[in-house]
Amino acid sequence: MSSIAFRAERPHRVVVLALDGVYAFELGIPNRVFASVGGEYEVVTCAVSDDRTVRTNADFTITVGHGPEALETADTVVVPPYDMDRITADLPEPVRAALARIRPGTRIVSICTGAFTLAAAGLLDGRPATTHWALAGMFRRMFPHIALDPDVLFIDDGEILTSAGAASGVDVCLHVVRSDHGSAVANRVARYCVVPPWREGGQAQYIEQPVPDEGATGTAATRAWAIEHLDRPLALRELAAHARMSQRTFARRFQEETGTSPGRWLIQQRVHRARHLLETSDLPVDRIAADVGFATGTSLRQHLHAAIGVSPQAYRHTFQIKDKGKVPAGR
Repeated sequence: MSSIAFRAERPHRVVVLALDGVYAFELGIPNRVFASVGGEYEVVTCAVSDDRTVRTNADFTITVGHGPEALETADTVVVPPYDMDRITADLPEPVRAALARIRPGTRIVSICTGAFTLAAAGLLDGRPATTHWALAGMFRRMFPHIALDPDVLFIDDGEILTSAGAASGVDVCLHVVRSDHGSAVANRVARYCVVPPWREGGQAQYIEQPVPDEGATGTAATRAWAIEHLDRPLALRELAAHARMSQRTFARRFQEETGTSPGRWLIQQRVHRARHLLETSDLPVDRIAADVGFATGTSLRQHLHAAIGVSPQAYRHTFQIKDKGKVPAGR
């Protein structure tokens, strides 16, 4: 979970850095998501040049509202993707100078090829990172010292977050909202934007795979059933039986469709449900653990800490205190 402090006297300022060749779809994601929270965020867009003109990857040019000086005022910086032809291991001097304006401790988020900019600037040194799965080979050749994981939708490494291609920009921005304001607010924003609040699995589900044998069935119905029965142990044999598959076939199909194993997916769903209950109820931790399918409160504590780095009580305190104050509504 990102630990970025909010300044009470003004909204949290998100500055979106538009580089030449920017993809217009991803450029608009931060404003669409963060502005839907309400007045907690202010979103502005800047260029690296003082004339504020940016060429997109399409057949039009845009003029943004701010020059690079806006980066000096950012609480969060988002770097959307840009055309692959512009990717280099050495940053153009205007881009390097613009990034140097970012204050220490500022949260930085990249979408897709934006990770190449962060890597070239040295911001990913010693950190895990991700980018679009199709660019993984190129990224590793250019930056072999960075631990790339191309199987996930995004990685939150504290002050630096990287995400995969296109729609994963929505995923990572919703994750930031969830980290800052809790699941209830993030879910409300997701409903307003007509997107899922949390996508299962990782990029593996979108990588080109051989076409399944004709007549093969999927695991979606079993996943939906499992979510309704998280309080049960749900062993692999039971899941496979529900899907009317052998355990081996079910595990293979599950991995293909979600990008993760059944066991890991169940832990993700249980942690997600536990977070919701911690935010919205006063149930004891042991009771929440039982309701979401963890054997003990200790097990819940271990899995929650592994997922977001805090204890159940600390998480509950953070978001229940926020809920007692002003919780912004979606527009």
